[in-house]
Amino acid sequence: MERLWLLLVVTVLAGCVSTQHPVALSNRNEVVVMGMIHSQHKTSEFYSLEVVEAWVRAIKPDYIMVEIPPDRIDKAIQQYEQDGVVTEPRSVLYPEFTDVVLPLRSELKFELIPVSAWTLDMAKERSAKLEEWKHTRPGDTQEIETAKSRMFARMRDEIGGDPRKMHTDEFDEIVREGMEPYIRLFNEDLGQGGFANITDAHYALIAEALDQHRGEGKRFLVMFGNWHKWFFLEQLRKRDGIILRNPIEFLED
Repeated sequence: MERLWLLLVVTVLAGCVSTQHPVALSNRNEVVVMGMIHSQHKTSEFYSLEVVEAWVRAIKPDYIMVEIPPDRIDKAIQQYEQDGVVTEPRSVLYPEFTDVVLPLRSELKFELIPVSAWTLDMAKERSAKLEEWKHTRPGDTQEIETAKSRMFARMRDEIGGDPRKMHTDEFDEIVREGMEPYIRLFNEDLGQGGFANITDAHYALIAEALDQHRGEGKRFLVMFGNWHKWFFLEQLRKRDGIILRNPIEFLED
């Protein structure tokens, strides 16, 4: 009988051993992924910068992960704090960052985390290869362009610029299907600049930050280009210790 009891105790204790302690529900970080349309926010009828601002205010994040490279963000912040205008070349491509996030930062007291793995050298190399392949790989290029055209048509007909519809599984599937030829045909040859490769590198920075802040019970808002959103969500759904929330939950009907 004593041997049986000892065996039960050892079994229970063994089951408690883990390389990473589980996070109590009350201490889990919330993660909200908000897809961005970048310069189109300035012209969109339904997803304007004003809508982005209202959404950020409603979410009330403790941290915002932004699509700015770690080596660029300090310069952008410094420029905004000194002159109220950002001229840093990469940052100005993202008005949701320069015109919404930075102005709200002092008021809402969130912290910024840069999670873009983009580099200028990578972008130059990718552009050069894509231009070359228009002539040396015309069949592959045409297949990719045809898929993208079909994707844009579906976005226009089925999504219509509505940010609520952009944050659905249906939208993510449209993007996944539209980008499949580009990933299949060019990703490996583009190296670090390949779409799947760079998206994976972006997510690695997101995952690293979540690991560093594990168990804080805070809310993280990821503001990143819409085309990357499906991959992030796919990876985040596999992750323990977080509560993944759709930004639509924070909008008033």
